[in-house]
Amino acid sequence: MTATGNLWRHAIGLILDSSVLIAAERRGDTVAQFLKRVLVAMGNEETALSAVGLVELAHGIHRANTPEIRSRREAFIRELLADVPVYPLRKGSRSWRAELTGSSRARVSRFRFRTCSLGRRRFT
Repeated sequence: MTATGNLWRHAIGLILDSSVLIAAERRGDTVAQFLKRVLVAMGNEETALSAVGLVELAHGIHRANTPEIRSRREAFIRELLADVPVYPLRKGSRSWRAELTGSSRARVSRFRFRTCSLGRRRFT
């Protein structure tokens, strides 16, 4: 279904997937450039990062082959954290999401976590 279809009317925000953030950092985008692309593609949605996504990004710092790449990745994450809130993990949050999406499927009006593609990358 398209972004204008019924399904999208119930989206409550956008959780950034680490893969699209990694691609932006590797392209040399600043966080501001990346967020502008998100705004153009998705509109003015509340945007956040999950704690798991942050851990995945931090993992990339420690896998950097050179000090320059490590420094660039650290700067990107610092800039990201200044501009985008991080949703923490909470005990039971996984079961809450499963219950919310599972119970909503029984209703006509469905709740979905929003997904969008920019190029070949997905925003989830």
